[in-house]
Amino acid sequence: MSITNGGVEVPSPAQGRDGEGSGPALPQAIGAESTEWPLWEVFLRSKAGLDHKHCGSLHAADAAMAIQLARDVYTRRQEGVSIWVVPSLHITASDPGDKAMYFDPMEDKVYRHPTFYKLPGAVDHM
Repeated sequence: MSITNGGVEVPSPAQGRDGEGSGPALPQAIGAESTEWPLWEVFLRSKAGLDHKHCGSLHAADAAMAIQLARDVYTRRQEGVSIWVVPSLHITASDPGDKAMYFDPMEDKVYRHPTFYKLPGAVDHM
């Protein structure tokens, strides 16, 4: 069975890329069978020299499909020069409840704040 995505036929999660049952092993929730493709986080660089920004998430069977779908979904108006896709399972984030532990110790280091330094008049673009 195949799924059509914008006119492009892609294999269902149970199938491999060749349409056979040799698809990639999908991560499953503990105690439940999942038929969804893995979730991927998409990062897009809008212009050369700029950093990648998170622009959304999507489900795809593998990395190549994730990049293809990210291109189709997030760069319709040619607004990107580079795409990164990362499996959501591989992203570890801090807990917002632990904010004090991670960020409050920096408040007592005034030398890290740009207001501490006096800039010469010739440097007005900072």
